[in-house]
Formats: sequence, C-alpha cells, structure tokens
Amino acid sequence: MSPLTKEQLILDLGHDVAQTEDDFMVCAGNELAFAHVMAFPGWAAPMTLLVGAAKSGKSHLARIWAKRAGAVIASADDVEALATSGGQQPVLVEDTDRNGYEEAGLFHLLNQSMRDERPILMTARTQVGEWPYRTNDVKSRARLAAHFSLTAPDDILLSQMFVKLFADRQLSVDPKVISYLVGRMERSSEEVVALVELLDRMSLSRGRAITRAIAAEALAIRSER
Repeated sequence: MSPLTKEQLILDLGHDVAQTEDDFMVCAGNELAFAHVMAFPGWAAPMTLLVGAAKSGKSHLARIWAKRAGAVIASADDVEALATSGGQQPVLVEDTDRNGYEEAGLFHLLNQSMRDERPILMTARTQVGEWPYRTNDVKSRARLAAHFSLTAPDDILLSQMFVKLFADRQLSVDPKVISYLVGRMERSSEEVVALVELLDRMSLSRGRAITRAIAAEALAIRSER
C-alpha cells in the first residue's frame, strides 16, 4: 500500500463530520438539551433554542433533531417563504444570531410557529439579548422558546471517547498520546471522531502504531481544513 500524502488525507477527511445520534456524546454540559431533543414530538411548546459556543455540539444535536423530525433547514433567504407557506413541517434555524436572516421574515416564521404549533429549533452562540436585530420583534418571540445551554465536553469525556473509538477499531494507543490529543484539539465530539478516523488511516498507510509524532501531524492536518 502506498503512503497517503498529506493532501490526500485532507481531501479524504476534511469534510467528514459525524453528526449521527450514535456519535453524540452525552455529558453534564448537554444532557438536558439531549433529553429534550429525544423527547420530540412530545414538546410542551413548539419552539426550542440551543445556545452554546462554537464546537459545543449544538449543531450536531440540531441535525439529530432535524433527521428525527423530518425538518426543513432554513436558509437566510427563505424564512419569509416558509412562514407564508404555513403548515406544520418542523424547521431548523441554525446560527440565528449570525446567519443574516431577514428580520421581518424570521419574525413572521416564529409567529407562525406559535400560532400553528409548528415545531422550530433554533441554534445560536449568544443569548437572545445579544442578537443583532434592529427591533425587539424577533428577540421577544425567541424568549418564549424553551432554552437550553450547551458547554463543550471536558477532558475526561473526550479521553473516554478516544478510548472507545480506538477500541472499536482494535487500535491500541498509549494514554499519553490520548492526553496529548485532548490538550491540543478542538473541543468537540465531532473532532474526536474525525481525528480517530484520520489517525487510523495514517497508521494503516504507514504500517506504524499511532505515536505522538503522528498525533501531532494529524492535529496539524485538521487545523488546516
């Protein structure tokens, strides 16, 4: 087998983000939000808001919900059309605070959700009061949503995930290498999945165990995507 080049590894893996229910790691920082998503369609109110920093897992959880709910994923240009068309098909509105949604259209969509009990899941990095809308219309409606905050996985959870995923692939990796990865990686369960996949392929292509040097190279490759 010929060695994979750095460029081939980037092309093969840079776009691969695991967003299935099985890949989501439940922890203290997200367990309430996860339980709420899993409770759908038995929600007490139609609107939900997930708030968390980048790589906290909110988009992963939102995509799990979208698949379970058969939701349409709103773009910045179609919120008004979704509101006008009506109906009860669930809608996912990601990055509500920074995706350039047209304010009036989003306001109408949230009103339609409340009026017709249309399920809507929103995600944001910031709390509602910090959203960059000119009026209070959207924010006043968003405050009526069920709110859940997510925090990034801690070191112990990320380490446990590495151990499990490496074991699933029958790979034996020194705990010191795992500690090295956890201390330098983007802090998300999706990034653990991507790094394990990348390290497995690098190890196979070179016929070598996963060492700290290989781990460092994998981290550098992931940082360039």
